[in-house]
Amino acid sequence: MKCKRSIFLLVAILIISGATLFAAGTAESIKQDSVTVEIYHHKIPWIDAWDEMSKVYEQAHPNVNLETEVVGGASDWRTLLKTKFAANKAPDIFIIEGYSDYKLWKEYIAILDEEPWVEHLLPISKDAATQDGHIVALPVTVEGYGYIYNKELFKKAGITKLPTTLSEMKETVSALKKKGITPFASGFGTWWVISNHFTNIPFAQMEDPRGFIADLNSGKAKIPGTKEFLDWKQAFDLVLQNCEPNPLTTDHNMQVTMFANQEVAMIQQGNWKQSVIFETDPNLDIGLLPIFTSDDEAKANRIPVGIPFMFVVNNQSPEAEKQAAKDFLAWLVGSDEGKQYLAQRFEVIPSLDNVEASASLGGVSKDIVSFSKAGKTIPWMFSYWPDGAVNEFSDLAQRYVAGRDSFTTYLENLQNSWNRLKK
Repeated sequence: MKCKRSIFLLVAILIISGATLFAAGTAESIKQDSVTVEIYHHKIPWIDAWDEMSKVYEQAHPNVNLETEVVGGASDWRTLLKTKFAANKAPDIFIIEGYSDYKLWKEYIAILDEEPWVEHLLPISKDAATQDGHIVALPVTVEGYGYIYNKELFKKAGITKLPTTLSEMKETVSALKKKGITPFASGFGTWWVISNHFTNIPFAQMEDPRGFIADLNSGKAKIPGTKEFLDWKQAFDLVLQNCEPNPLTTDHNMQVTMFANQEVAMIQQGNWKQSVIFETDPNLDIGLLPIFTSDDEAKANRIPVGIPFMFVVNNQSPEAEKQAAKDFLAWLVGSDEGKQYLAQRFEVIPSLDNVEASASLGGVSKDIVSFSKAGKTIPWMFSYWPDGAVNEFSDLAQRYVAGRDSFTTYLENLQNSWNRLKK
């Protein structure tokens, strides 16, 4: 009996040991199978909803961890991303804004031709996402900008007809001032407000914007003396002469706060700021006007509409991370949960035909849709500027705002900057 008990005890020990080893091995296997996808984007207003969405995704995909870094607002997301690449700490998913960024990071960008969402890209989205004949990026939203305006303050000033030309915009500004209403908050202390978006206007007003940029690069075209840039001076000066006392100390956050508190009637911003405005006053009645540069209504009464950014996958990430990154992006625009976050929480104007816009889109987004349907749009050309131009153009524009340079000198400086940065 002692022998049998010893045998039974030995068998029991072996079974327990085996089970322990199996459990440890399984835990180690699960640990090895887990994947962390590092994501980098610049949509500050999305932070809370994005974190919530990430948890939903992780619960459905327990072996995937999503780590997201958001760098935006007044911060220079592009410079920090360059630093990450230089330090070999590049994310698995990052963003580009267009052609110039694609050229900058081309060697790191995966081809996404075979992804399931490609067939759903809208024409404007497919055009933006295509480089060198391949789909290389996922656009998730269409955005537009101009002058966001307060309808109640316009009504208070007796403005019953919205302007469609520069002269009519000047009349609108005059009517606001007569009622003691400050027309504009500039936001010129923020680099992308005065550079990417405001300086985009004369480039986008060209009859052939891409052709003009090609001619700038070849030396056939010049910025100084070009009609669209001279016309733009009137729009620039209209804001400077009718805004807050110190425009260079007003960043985009202060600008939006002033507008949301009804201290000013207009701000140069886009639909990405709607949710921020509504946090202060959810009942504010707002719309969107073009940045008028002339009295040629057919040319002036248009708003800049484009793809603000696109997600790309790092083709130098390990294979597991790369596949997990692709799977997440496919879920974002293909699953019911992902599409609901895009439409309801991020409040995007969809860039894919399988994502339905929220029925409760704000007034700014509704106006963007209306201008787009009417064909009254101009493109976003800053993604075609040379690398580094957005920062230099901001500095040069701020010199003009500060009165350090004449407008003539400012345009000459833009040209000199372009000549030095172009490749």
